[in-house]
Amino acid sequence: MSALQRYIKSFLLWELVMGLKLTGRYLFARKITVQYPDEKTPLSPRFRGLHALRRYPNGEERCIACKRCEAVCPALAITIEAEPREDGSRRTTRYDIDLFKCIFCGFCEESCPVDSIVETRIFEYHFEKRGEQIMTKDKLLAIGDRFEAQIAADRAADAPYR
Repeated sequence: MSALQRYIKSFLLWELVMGLKLTGRYLFARKITVQYPDEKTPLSPRFRGLHALRRYPNGEERCIACKRCEAVCPALAITIEAEPREDGSRRTTRYDIDLFKCIFCGFCEESCPVDSIVETRIFEYHFEKRGEQIMTKDKLLAIGDRFEAQIAADRAADAPYR
């Protein structure tokens, strides 16, 4: 580009004209703003939100206390304690996730051999008191029981990618 053309474009404020052209193109277009509490955007089945522990159809918890999720967690947010049962199987006595430490990376979900720990599509949650951010085994199982249909549907939709 020659110096004369650059001078003419700078004198005529060419960049400003091009910016106004872009603004004018979208001025009368359909708006894409979502009024959040009233309208919700669709979420992917792979969305990583609040954690949940799943159960088998017979009601027994899936977690076999292999502690892979605890080992793979980069933020060290998971704490597991386990002991053997009378029938010889190993189950957790304590399964805690500190949501203030958790970075929602999904490594715990990927490392679980029995698909016990999952991240749901729940992203609307809050804490009002100190200590509520620690998700205990009972809370995680309750979330899993409450949203099992949605979790199973998300797993089925995500199956081709696993």
